[in-house]
Amino acid sequence: MRLLINSAIALAASLSLAVPAHAAWYEAKSKHFIVYANEPPDELRGFAEKLERFDQAVRYVRNMSDPDLTDSERIRVYELPGLEAVGRLARNSDVAGFYEQRASGSAAFVPHSVGMDNAGFLTTDEIFFHEYAHHLQLQDSSIAMPEWVREGFAEFFATAKISADGSVIIGNPPQYRSDALFYFNKDLTLEQMLGGTYKTLDPVNEDVLYAEGWLLTHYLTFNDSRKGQLGRYVDGIQAGKSALDSAKAAFGDLTALDHELEQYKRVRFTAVRIDGKILHVGTIALRQLRPGEAAIMDVHIRSTRGVGSKAAQGLAADARKIAASYPGDPFVQSCLAEADYDAADYSGASAAADRALSVDPSDIDALIYKGRAEMALAQLDPAHANWPTVRSWFLKANKVDSEDAAALQLFYQSFLAAGQPTTTNADDALLYAVRLAPLDQDVRLLAVRQLLTENRLSDAREMIEPMAYEPHTSSTWRQISARILDSIISGNSKSALASVEQALSYSRLLQEKGLD
Repeated sequence: MRLLINSAIALAASLSLAVPAHAAWYEAKSKHFIVYANEPPDELRGFAEKLERFDQAVRYVRNMSDPDLTDSERIRVYELPGLEAVGRLARNSDVAGFYEQRASGSAAFVPHSVGMDNAGFLTTDEIFFHEYAHHLQLQDSSIAMPEWVREGFAEFFATAKISADGSVIIGNPPQYRSDALFYFNKDLTLEQMLGGTYKTLDPVNEDVLYAEGWLLTHYLTFNDSRKGQLGRYVDGIQAGKSALDSAKAAFGDLTALDHELEQYKRVRFTAVRIDGKILHVGTIALRQLRPGEAAIMDVHIRSTRGVGSKAAQGLAADARKIAASYPGDPFVQSCLAEADYDAADYSGASAAADRALSVDPSDIDALIYKGRAEMALAQLDPAHANWPTVRSWFLKANKVDSEDAAALQLFYQSFLAAGQPTTTNADDALLYAVRLAPLDQDVRLLAVRQLLTENRLSDAREMIEPMAYEPHTSSTWRQISARILDSIISGNSKSALASVEQALSYSRLLQEKGLD
């Protein structure tokens, strides 16, 4: 069963959250998450605590750092009424929950009900934990990892169980992968998986890769004789070895490893329990949303998910109707600014941002959409463009939150929009934005292009390699990324730049259609 994640599909019709009349929207803010839900506050607090316990458990077993975060770095989690609402938002009824990371922020969409918890079915927790594991995996760096490493890692943590006493159990087998692990007639060999030598995988063998990736990750984690081998394998790839050569150097005889894995399938799998007393959940601040915030939450969720140009018109119309009743609510006016911008009403977006900023001058979303709207207007009327003023909005946003990747990216893009050479400050801002949002393909592609123009081929290769291995992307994206990487390896920066431009054009086309 393939995890249907990160395929940002536009929602053309109304989300229709069907909120119960007696319920109210609440926000729960914790160290790593900002959760929005239309449910009793005690239930929301419990949900936020569960997410934090998972985060702390993963950090504990991986000995990860846990720095303080700004709001832009926290993941926003939107809890929808049920599976049907999630499916409508994703335009795929099989999707039970999904996560996205963009420069504008990371967001997860999950149903209120957890769903079926039996063999063969992914639960909402498992889907969210899988994707959040990817988020943690790339927190400190962007490294090139074959698909099985990324998916094996995510599957290893996806089955975490939060016990009533607050402890977390990690290492349980993914029952929903049992068919792929034991019964499927697979074509994917271990050597192909380790070397990434396959071109494309059909759904059956994609499922096999997830299952075998989990098995190998579990084996390498709990087998004392092979401890450290996974790290050596990944390090070898970073050092320039092919994935297959690195596998042979790290694991030794691959035939022997394959035999060991076949035997390992039939043992009782080990799991580790992390005592709840050592997991520090921290403070969870609850507040009920203001009437305006609650009224426009549906619009906000759809905008956050992303819409194409056609759907944007209807969404902006919905936003204007609601915003008319709340002219002094900065959140409402910021939502309107975003909706108007997506609908190409740049003057309307600028005016809405002004209304938000008149109440809250530090509203970072309003600052960013004020800048975006003014940048678009400047491009439409170059003779009267004031680019320092345009950039001032992104600089103000950066002062409010220096870790906001969107402000950094847009500051860089303002030079491209003006047809001006980028500054060292702008280049540095873009590269830092990649560190903050490593899964945002557009930011990464911009960085690759900038590095290529500076003839920094080694850095450009390091920047594009994670995209070439990215599991949650289309075959078209992988083919383009592979062409860029091949051109860089061969030293052909001109060809690499041409492929980057093709990739950026393809991304703009997807965004226009609401399919990014």
